[in-house]
Amino acid sequence: MKKLFATAGMLMFFGVVFAGGLLTNGNQSAQYIRMLSRNASTTYDAVYFNPAGLMKMDNGFYVAIHSQTLFQTKTITSGYPYLNDSKYEGEVTVPVFPTGFAIYKLDKVAFSLGFGPNSGGGSAEYGEGLPSFEKTISGLVPGLAGLAKLNQNVTNYKTAISFKGESIFWGIQGGASYKINDMFAVYGGARYVPATNTYTGYIKNIEVKVNGAFKNAATFLGNEIAPALKGMANQSTAAASSVQPLISGGAGGLTLAQANGAGLITAAQRAQLEGGLLGLGVTSAQISAMPITTVQGTYNAGAATLNGQAAQMTATGAQLADKSVDVKQTGSGITPIIGVNITPVEGLNIGMKYEFKTTLKLTNATTIDGTGMFPDGAETSSDLPALFSVGADYKVNPDMNFSISYNNYNDKGVDWGKNIYGEPRTISDNCWELSVGAQRTIVKGLAVSVGYLHTDMGVTHEFNSDFSYYSNSNTFGAGFEIKPMANLTIDLGMLLTNYASAAKSFKDTNPAVGNYVEMYDKHNLGFAIGLGYHFGAK
Repeated sequence: MKKLFATAGMLMFFGVVFAGGLLTNGNQSAQYIRMLSRNASTTYDAVYFNPAGLMKMDNGFYVAIHSQTLFQTKTITSGYPYLNDSKYEGEVTVPVFPTGFAIYKLDKVAFSLGFGPNSGGGSAEYGEGLPSFEKTISGLVPGLAGLAKLNQNVTNYKTAISFKGESIFWGIQGGASYKINDMFAVYGGARYVPATNTYTGYIKNIEVKVNGAFKNAATFLGNEIAPALKGMANQSTAAASSVQPLISGGAGGLTLAQANGAGLITAAQRAQLEGGLLGLGVTSAQISAMPITTVQGTYNAGAATLNGQAAQMTATGAQLADKSVDVKQTGSGITPIIGVNITPVEGLNIGMKYEFKTTLKLTNATTIDGTGMFPDGAETSSDLPALFSVGADYKVNPDMNFSISYNNYNDKGVDWGKNIYGEPRTISDNCWELSVGAQRTIVKGLAVSVGYLHTDMGVTHEFNSDFSYYSNSNTFGAGFEIKPMANLTIDLGMLLTNYASAAKSFKDTNPAVGNYVEMYDKHNLGFAIGLGYHFGAK
């Protein structure tokens, strides 16, 4: 039963990233939501996407505050045959996803600060659990089929399972940009990443349907079946002892029928001994040919088997007792960042940025751990991969511009551990993203923008599990930029992400199950608003 909660111990993230790599949130501004290509930005959100590009802004002090509301629906369809319901749904909700930027720009230098959820930022809730949680429980029905010999027919199960995970890796970034000349500018800075993961959940009220009525599984196995098996074991031991005088008297080589015929045992004693052997699975033909010494050995072996089964039922019953988890993990890391901005010709701007790998360890603060999977104080690695980004923006005329952006995440440089099934999470190719965007001014103070983003995750079949899975995706964004006055900018945007279905094949060790497939699906929807103000604008 530990496996039911082992997921959270092995995974330090929930896949709540809405745009970006396996861990990194790329949706760091409302401008991004409405355009999806911001790597050559030269306005407020350049603090994150192209910090060297801040040198293209006018002098002065700038402040921007953005917030997003994001939704993700995850659907898992399992082909495991013993589950009561094959479909599981999880809802990821981020009601407030805040980001903020502050810039102080001078002729040759600019200082900037940025703040936002660098990874995570939401909560994933599975009100009915997951297939990986429930498979072990559903296996009780075929696993207890042998109890039919005791006139205990197990035909169904039910349980209450809930799991909720919250993950937030904040990013607090600071740095300085420097203008070398009209063509080149550079940036150097760092991001401080304080991280928190929280896991809460339970598996309780596990019941099995026995002879048409549901019973608590732990009580049924531990208090009913185990004592019954123990009583049968005691009866077998007593039967083995009852024939010892015959063996001691030299009649061990006789069959029960011969001993009865010789008057050594009564017909009733013979019938009782034969009935006990039939109960242990010995056939009538075997009993007829069995000498009394073998009868005794069979009873002793049966007692040992029954005692072992009783112990197993007691242990299984204990594992099926209610279990809960309440764990908080915290840690922090530093991400060095460098960047360069190039303006080779008028109207064309190119931005490049490199974020180094963030080394980060999370430490357990365990309140409740009914599984033994979360030792208090234990550490787990949760590094963030390095990121290289490049983008270009071309202004066709004062009212129209196009942009293109590319991101590459060095996922192969990070140890992703194992998934819930014990498979190493391997990367076939580094995750990459390619996006395009366009913006056009409709009337003075109002511009409309659209964008498209393709993400190739590069994960292998072994990487995914029902708890955390990734697949290639296509994202569409649109929105407006509103300038009611020269120093105030309002950004409104929305995005929709469609993910390709991911399939995972399983080969169960139980021949009755064999091969089966799980399908993983999800989609995202997001809305954003941003306010930017330039102090000192004319």
